[in-house]
Amino acid sequence: MGRARVSAIWLLRLESIILLGIALYLIIASFTSQVNAPGALVGEIVFALVGATGLFIASRGFAQKKSYGRAPAVLANGIAMGVSYFMITGNFSLVGIPLGALGFVTFLSSLFGYSE
Repeated sequence: MGRARVSAIWLLRLESIILLGIALYLIIASFTSQVNAPGALVGEIVFALVGATGLFIASRGFAQKKSYGRAPAVLANGIAMGVSYFMITGNFSLVGIPLGALGFVTFLSSLFGYSE
């Protein structure tokens, strides 16, 4: 297996775990804090769970040397880089910079990790 493919597998799985952690945090926080917009909170939890599932499935595609994981992985990490840009411009660099770095490295690994 190529180095980019192995990197893509592990980075996508790491991102999946991070999203599961965010979903778990939001679930726990909903019980310990006052929720002003429960519909938005449920939407964020569902989005995080769906995203984590999608990234894990994409990592399985890379592991099985199938092409179905490449496009979603590249798209998701392109979106993550855009989100990190807006975080950085919104003075939330503490999260924006690591997100951008992780998104960029995973983007490149996903882009070059598949070969026919």
